[in-house]
Amino acid sequence: MKLKSRHKHFRLSLGFTLLELLVVISIIGILLAVGATAFSTAQKKGRDSRRRSDMKALQNAFEQYYATNGTYSDCTTMGNSNLSGGYTSVVDPKNSGDYTYQCTGNATTNTYCACAKLETQTGNSSANDCNHYSHNATNDYFCVSNLQ
Repeated sequence: MKLKSRHKHFRLSLGFTLLELLVVISIIGILLAVGATAFSTAQKKGRDSRRRSDMKALQNAFEQYYATNGTYSDCTTMGNSNLSGGYTSVVDPKNSGDYTYQCTGNATTNTYCACAKLETQTGNSSANDCNHYSHNATNDYFCVSNLQ
């Protein structure tokens, strides 16, 4: 008795077609692009959070100095990486450079201002001079000034 095969030709598939490979590579590329964008945004927000925290720490240091000395007059030697009296030391997390700050120490305008430039434009000032405070979400700087 002779058995007949229903299929005359058997096709043996050992791999993927070129189209299947291109589709998979395209999907992986899209996922990588979305992931890289999300990661970059998270890094920027993290650095900005650090900058805000550093400015608050610097503000606390200036106020501690004021409580000890009764003036901000030495604030030109304070701030950045050389804060006198060992109150704090802050350095920008991305640029590894000092923050921008301004200080006056005479009897009539015993004040200071410290600002950090943000990457996500969610600050409270449009310039690093503390004269442009605003709650607009497109400002580039986060500034703190004297509390006394």
